Amino acid sequence: MAACSESPDGKFGERLFGITCSGCHLDDLSGGFGPGIGPRSNAHLNLTDEQIRGVISVGPGAMPPFGTVLDERQIDSLVLYLRSVQVGSGS
Repeated sequence: MAACSESPDGKFGERLFGITCSGCHLDDLSGGFGPGIGPRSNAHLNLTDEQIRGVISVGPGAMPPFGTVLDERQIDSLVLYLRSVQVGSGS
């Protein structure tokens, strides 16, 4: 699994997403097996950062629980990455 600390280029969350999440949510976050969580979704409106941390940790529904394989810093990096991608979301 990826290292626990943020990389100097700030891309740790993006790389971690590619490793752990893109198989279901796709690289562009548009959704596949998992729902779309990117800029053209309404994901930025529906959940707080803390709720997203919970979803990643617990894995509701068909989503596996990543709280058993990712530590808090890794989960925080994923949340930061998701929010950075969703910043331009207007809908």
